[in-house]
Amino acid sequence: MRTSVSAGRSGWVWLTVLALGLAGCGEESSQPSGGGQQQQPPLEAQVLELEPRDLPVDKQYSALLRSEQQVEVMARVTGVLQQRQFDEGAQVEKGDPLFVIEPDRYQAAVGQSQADLESAEAELYRAQRNWERYQRLYQQNSVSQQQRDEARADLLAARASVAQAQAALNDAQLDLDYSTIEAPVAGQISLSEVNVGNLVQAPQLLATITPLKTLQARFSLPPEDAMAIRQQRRASDEKRPITPVASARSGQGGDRLTGELSFLGSLVDQNTGTVQVQATFDNPQALFLPGQFVRVTLDGLVLPGLLAVPEIAVTEGREGPQVYIVDADGKAKPVTVELGERSGPWIAIQSGLEAGQRVVVSNVPSAQPGRAIEARPFDGEAEKTPSPESDGEQGNARQQGQASGSPQANGSSGDAQQGDDSDDDAQGANG
Repeated sequence: MRTSVSAGRSGWVWLTVLALGLAGCGEESSQPSGGGQQQQPPLEAQVLELEPRDLPVDKQYSALLRSEQQVEVMARVTGVLQQRQFDEGAQVEKGDPLFVIEPDRYQAAVGQSQADLESAEAELYRAQRNWERYQRLYQQNSVSQQQRDEARADLLAARASVAQAQAALNDAQLDLDYSTIEAPVAGQISLSEVNVGNLVQAPQLLATITPLKTLQARFSLPPEDAMAIRQQRRASDEKRPITPVASARSGQGGDRLTGELSFLGSLVDQNTGTVQVQATFDNPQALFLPGQFVRVTLDGLVLPGLLAVPEIAVTEGREGPQVYIVDADGKAKPVTVELGERSGPWIAIQSGLEAGQRVVVSNVPSAQPGRAIEARPFDGEAEKTPSPESDGEQGNARQQGQASGSPQANGSSGDAQQGDDSDDDAQGANG
């Protein structure tokens, strides 16, 4: 009797399994073709409509600082260095005395030249009086024309002697002035190249004075940046000041120099393909030095009329950088692009896109070719664009997982069902 009851229950179990299998086949046959997956729901994303914009230049240019007014103090006379009237490395002002080179000998030369001038002037006076006398006598027919002409020649020679003596005196006075050397500019003076008591000869380097209050930096710009500078300078409706800022190349510390553009080249160098530029900086604390390499940025410089997208919109495709645009059907379409200048969170697009196209700028990793896009206006926050609600994304993922018919999930349900059937059989056998 127990055998018949057990056989009856086993038959009932098999009928149940067969009914479930037929029901599963009916559900699979009712699903649409295409691998058994449901169509993905629209992706909610912010969309940017492309239009030309002015893109601030966010670049640094290497430059070498220099001081255009740096002066090498040279000896212009020969003699023994008698005095040095400064402290090495000190700040000197224009006109400060620096060196004294044996002025007594040059003072004596000035005295000699002065005496020669006075002698020449006396001879000139004598020749002038003779000429006047011979001129009167000639009019009275008391002297010949030859005698008058000789008196005229003596007068001209005396005048030349005076001029020559005056030139010699001026030259001697210059040497005397050069024996005392003064600072031609204000700045920091270097170590002395000659010690007191040494014989110096002209020309010989004595020291170097370097003005540090104002420095210049020369660097090169791409032609596009140079053109943008010219366009901004010529714009009459909107004046955007371009301010060069220099900072140490090491990037350490916050010391910076702010200046102005003092020169913009008028040609493109054929060897480098760049345009030369010079900026002048005020260096009031003398922290930066000539010969120092710096990085120069041009605050306020913009490249006009560029198509640009936020950096978060760019992904890497098979053929290079790409972005997703929303086509006429409202679906995502990948487009390969050529990238240009970078400006903070924005990247200029050189080719691949046109004005008016709509670019997906948020939730880009979830975008797929052909997926419908539920467009939202771009809020302008290019650095960090908010993504759609996480719950909605998780819900979409769950729906995709259920629609794909995961073998592990189905297998787990089947195992659980078989376990229940086994328990029923065991209970029947025990009963």
